[in-house]
Amino acid sequence: MKMRKAMALALFLHNFLLISGELHRSEFPPSFLFGTSTSSYQIEGAYLEGHKGLSNWDVFTHHSVKIRDGSNGDVADDHYNRYMGDIELMHALGVNSYRFSISWSRVLPRGSFGGVNLVGIKFYNTLIDALLIKGIQPFVTLSHFDCPQELEERFGAWLSPQMRKEFSFYAELCFREFGDRVKHWVTFNEPNLMLHFAYTIGGFPPDRCSKPFGNCSSGDSMTEPFIAAHNIILSHALAANIYKTNYQIKQKGLIGIVMAVTWFEPLRDIIQDYLASQRALSFDVAWFLDPLVHGDYPSDMQQMLGLRLPMFSSKEKRLLKNSLDFIGVNHYSSLYAMDCKSSSCNMDDFDANNALIYKTGERNGVPIGPLTAMPNSYVVPSGMEKAVMYVAQRYNNTPMYITENGYAQHDVSLEILLNDVDRVKYLRGYLNSLRNAMRKGADVRGYFVWSIIDNFEWAFGYTLRFGLYHVDFKTQERTPKRSAEWYKEFLTDPAIQSKTVFTHNES
Repeated sequence: MKMRKAMALALFLHNFLLISGELHRSEFPPSFLFGTSTSSYQIEGAYLEGHKGLSNWDVFTHHSVKIRDGSNGDVADDHYNRYMGDIELMHALGVNSYRFSISWSRVLPRGSFGGVNLVGIKFYNTLIDALLIKGIQPFVTLSHFDCPQELEERFGAWLSPQMRKEFSFYAELCFREFGDRVKHWVTFNEPNLMLHFAYTIGGFPPDRCSKPFGNCSSGDSMTEPFIAAHNIILSHALAANIYKTNYQIKQKGLIGIVMAVTWFEPLRDIIQDYLASQRALSFDVAWFLDPLVHGDYPSDMQQMLGLRLPMFSSKEKRLLKNSLDFIGVNHYSSLYAMDCKSSSCNMDDFDANNALIYKTGERNGVPIGPLTAMPNSYVVPSGMEKAVMYVAQRYNNTPMYITENGYAQHDVSLEILLNDVDRVKYLRGYLNSLRNAMRKGADVRGYFVWSIIDNFEWAFGYTLRFGLYHVDFKTQERTPKRSAEWYKEFLTDPAIQSKTVFTHNES
């Protein structure tokens, strides 16, 4: 008990110092990318404009009861029609990069089963050119949870090996059309998180799962996540091979993947929980990155899952290895992990991926950090440093970008939303922690805030707000929050002492 209290006190003090310490832009390399992130479905809207085809999210949100406020992305931020104004917002902040995703169904409305939508191609060409004019580098994601609904209906999308061919066709189209200006390509955003909601517990399209892990009309939580993951991993490798073989030398760009990386601390001061925290990372992060760097799944996954984990052929292993030029890390929060192999846990407590781990944000009723508006998302700045060092050490210090980091607010009064001092504290603390990891040698080359504007937050609809700019979804008016002012000062004044933003009432 005394050891746990000492550990909790040390964690609290460390995080307090990260939040309260000074932070300077000059402490990061001049070439460092500082930007903001979005995704196409969450901001574009215009779901029936410009000859766009229906995506899986278009269909899902119109028929599912699993969106908290019953909303959808039909209009979202209307970025499709307002992108020039949103670029001006980024330019005003002083960012030098913008991470966004291409809507697969906007450029290929029916996948390879239909023609290329030239209107969609023109939209992204215009967007990219407008960014470059403002000195903002495009950092492009190919698949951020969405895909053409046609592929789901024809063969079950990611449950079918045919999806590998479809993704390769789509990726090459984008390399060919946009690669002369895009120098950073992301194949997939957070496939580990997407699969959890799409095939393990339900809530994302195609909303497949099985009891006791979720309540869906069809699916198998014990097998389908691993089948879909296998197809995504091989799709990345095939697309990366196409890029490296046919485009990279001429276009001089890089290709990588983005993972959701939650840091895990042992719940109890025992070896079993330490091993559980490492196993949680293995079943979550290494599940994808081990094959793409080392050529195969983590050994503990192979041992625990047996034949439920698909196998790579020798040829596929050669294709997989070293298919990453960089790793994108989306880090928001940390949790505790408790072992369920040697301890008694309820079936509902541990993950359907059979890691046999109980994850929680509390120890003895005390949260690991302040809780944000996002369930199970806590403010633990030190987790950034630990997560980055884990990825650096396990993957040969492959270049890294923090592709998402942000703070969720409840949708409350405008006055409270604009005076978002907790978001400022969060961003400063996590950037301080990132700086510490870089001082230890982690090769991190960029940081992107999620998000530039409030947007459609998947199953949470419009009930959560992550934006530096507030959006009135009735009028589409954008209003800078205090965090936007802080980020601008940090980026444009290298001598800023960021703690000075707290001269006003923080209540």
